[in-house]
Amino acid sequence: MTDTRFRPTNAMILAAGLGKRMRPLTATTPKPLIEVNGQALIDHGMDRLAGAGVRSCVVNVHYLADLVEVHVRHRKDMEIIISDERDQLLDTGGGIKKALPLLGEEPFFQLNSDTSYWIEGVKPNLEHMIEAWDDSRMDALLLVAETVKAIGYSGRGDFEMARDGSLSRRPEKGVTPFAYAGAALLHPRFFDGAPEGPFSMNHLFDKAIENDRLFGVQMEGVWLHIGTPEAIPAAEYAVRESAA
Repeated sequence: MTDTRFRPTNAMILAAGLGKRMRPLTATTPKPLIEVNGQALIDHGMDRLAGAGVRSCVVNVHYLADLVEVHVRHRKDMEIIISDERDQLLDTGGGIKKALPLLGEEPFFQLNSDTSYWIEGVKPNLEHMIEAWDDSRMDALLLVAETVKAIGYSGRGDFEMARDGSLSRRPEKGVTPFAYAGAALLHPRFFDGAPEGPFSMNHLFDKAIENDRLFGVQMEGVWLHIGTPEAIPAAEYAVRESAA
């Protein structure tokens, strides 16, 4: 039986951030290159993308840009395209908008190089996202993790998710069961009307919620939130335990 589902071949990894919460490690090493279990964070994401069939990956660079660029260009399993933000850091939304001409006209995967780190379940999570994508209903599909099962996460969650997968924001001062796990499937139209210059993806998430176009997929497996140096040993322990 032929699989007729849309399968993205393009992706973008955000790798331009300053990594302030990871100091002192990021004084000399950009956060995407910090290693967990002997592998740079950004390579974890790239391995996931390659496994899902991605052939071209855009990587934006700003802080310690030369180190990031040299590292990712060693990849042989996909074409690497650099989106240069050395002159101006554009934040999450602005960085992706700048790179849109490099990403084509079809939906593409987008990963955060630092927060999109997880232990897979039975089926790879990017495959779950491909299966869930519905172009007629969605502008953005986010991978979300249950906060109570995440390792290294101490926040109050980001979204509520309805039975049909549609997402809504956590109420102010409230607690929600799902946190954004740093992986998304985005259609270029998601950025229609987006501002110029630096801006956060959160502005576009809110707009998509208003238009009933933001959806989520619950992660299978375990999300490892590596936001501080102290979170690395816990993540490494979890990975070792899962392989035992």
